[in-house]
Amino acid sequence: MFDAQRTRMVEDQLKSRGIADPRVLAAFRKVPRHRFVPEELEREAYADRPLPIGEGQTISQPYMVALMTSRLRLQGHERVLEIGTGSGYQTAILAELALEVFSVERLPELLASAKTRLEGLGYLNVHLTPGNGSLGWPEHAPYDAIIVTAASPDIPPPLLAQLAEGGRLVLPIGGPSAQTLVEAEKRQGAVRRLEITGCIFVPLVGQYGWRISP
Repeated sequence: MFDAQRTRMVEDQLKSRGIADPRVLAAFRKVPRHRFVPEELEREAYADRPLPIGEGQTISQPYMVALMTSRLRLQGHERVLEIGTGSGYQTAILAELALEVFSVERLPELLASAKTRLEGLGYLNVHLTPGNGSLGWPEHAPYDAIIVTAASPDIPPPLLAQLAEGGRLVLPIGGPSAQTLVEAEKRQGAVRRLEITGCIFVPLVGQYGWRISP
């Protein structure tokens, strides 16, 4: 049942909206999204919408996960920083596409459950830590790509500092209720920004995000 739903998700929600990278599409065909939502929501796991995962957080709409992932243009050799582990679904997708994934989550309960899921699925190239995501994970910098799955008022300066030359950073920027998905590329110390689309994410809470949840 879930295999067929996953195939339909890729065809109807991703390919039809312009997601064309064959490696990204293959990752979405492989990763069992239903394993990353609460058991009572498994039948809705491949629906075209975000779903609650507890602690006031959500697993993003499949298309938004694919769009953000595709903008990183991963080839397989990269070290990627993810801010906001959540359920671990985006982490698993990145693990299929990159050499190593370093993921930061501020909520211990979500981090623990994501760790269990990812280990159970055999992802050995993933490293998780609790912490303030707006500060990144400087011990393992620089990163070839950074993805932030929560909305920030602007790009946190520590994340730009941890981004490698030529690297890409994708994140939602804006207010608590609506944001713009932005791709930032670091070239010769300068940052080029490209606005991609409107979006709505939960807030990034931390020193360079929101001090408290709005």
